[in-house]
Amino acid sequence: MRLDKYLKVSRIIKRRTVANEACDSGRVSVNGKPAKAGLDVKEGDIIEIAFGSNTTKIEVLSVRESVRKEDAVSMYKSL
Repeated sequence: MRLDKYLKVSRIIKRRTVANEACDSGRVSVNGKPAKAGLDVKEGDIIEIAFGSNTTKIEVLSVRESVRKEDAVSMYKSL
């Protein structure tokens, strides 16, 4: 699954366009490398997102095309 879509489906970022812009501006890295929006996300990947002065680090636990709002948090683990 594309990185921008994963961020939206897992509800880490609310809109896919915002996730796409974050990736293109270099605020998102996967496994320590800057990532573009089209990068293929797999289970076990570590994603770091810079939100202003805060940095969020998560591990991908599962990749699903659609998920209910209540189950979205089960797709990743905060580190």
